[in-house]
Amino acid sequence: MTSPKVPNPSDILAAAQAAVEAAQAVAASAFDTAIRTPQASVHLAAQMPDLIDNLANAVERLNRTLDRLDRTLALADPLFATLDQIMPRLEQLAGVAEDVRKLVARLPGVDTLGRITGVHFDEEPPAPTPKPRRR
Repeated sequence: MTSPKVPNPSDILAAAQAAVEAAQAVAASAFDTAIRTPQASVHLAAQMPDLIDNLANAVERLNRTLDRLDRTLALADPLFATLDQIMPRLEQLAGVAEDVRKLVARLPGVDTLGRITGVHFDEEPPAPTPKPRRR
């Protein structure tokens, strides 16, 4: 009778590595069969880190722009307050100027003066009349 061969440590290690490789091959085959990932999804998943980085950069630029806009509006705030204060006065002044224009348009001789100077006080200035041609 022959005695059974006792495996040495290198034989045990080689057998274990072969078993691991076989198990990985079976698992990969089963996973690939169970879940088939479309190529477009794999491509998109590969691009995700770059997309996230680009999005982070865009958000950072947007934040800087908003900060700059906020500082600009803070500087312009006194100007807007001043405009709010003087706007009613400017509207009154425009109304008075319109009343003066209407009164001046009623004065005798203003039409003649307007024809000479080219300044018209009417609502709509008359269309320019063509000059007669000299022969």
